[in-house]
Amino acid sequence: MTEPHDKKHILVVNDDPAILELFRDLLVEEGYEVTLDKFARQTGELLQSIKDLRPDLVIMDFIIGGEDSGWQLLQATKMDRSTKDVPVVVCTAAVKQITELSDHLDSLGVHIVIKPFDIDNLLQIIGKVWDSQDSPTPGWIPSPRQQPRVTGIRSKVSFGSPLPAAPGFVFYRLAEAAPAG
Repeated sequence: MTEPHDKKHILVVNDDPAILELFRDLLVEEGYEVTLDKFARQTGELLQSIKDLRPDLVIMDFIIGGEDSGWQLLQATKMDRSTKDVPVVVCTAAVKQITELSDHLDSLGVHIVIKPFDIDNLLQIIGKVWDSQDSPTPGWIPSPRQQPRVTGIRSKVSFGSPLPAAPGFVFYRLAEAAPAG
């Protein structure tokens, strides 16, 4: 486990139980309080859950069961006065949809993590969320275009305890390009 994060609370919403378990194990190991939700409810009920739980961050998928339920939840979260400032990280394989919406998502301060993802990148983005809360421009989170450019694979990630199988997911630590200029 790395340094404690004053038990920041992260809500993870995804329809795949194996992915939820991966997130829980990873984030608990990093010192976070984690609540999991498997998108088994309607958008209004999930929004109410966010209001009730008051997480410091929501990590959600974009496409759930072939439908855009994640997009509906993101819209509802950002349109509701009581949840609009809750930081959101969308973790998805829906590259086409995310690309089409990238300017809008940037304007909302929503970060994107494309599946399969690098664990260090996810943790770096979560760190930026916490940093942005202390920044002089509240709500601003650097856009995905400002993230480091990946140049190659450094090593496969190993965990101290076995994680549940996540079909199709292999996690790697990636090497970053040297800063330009």
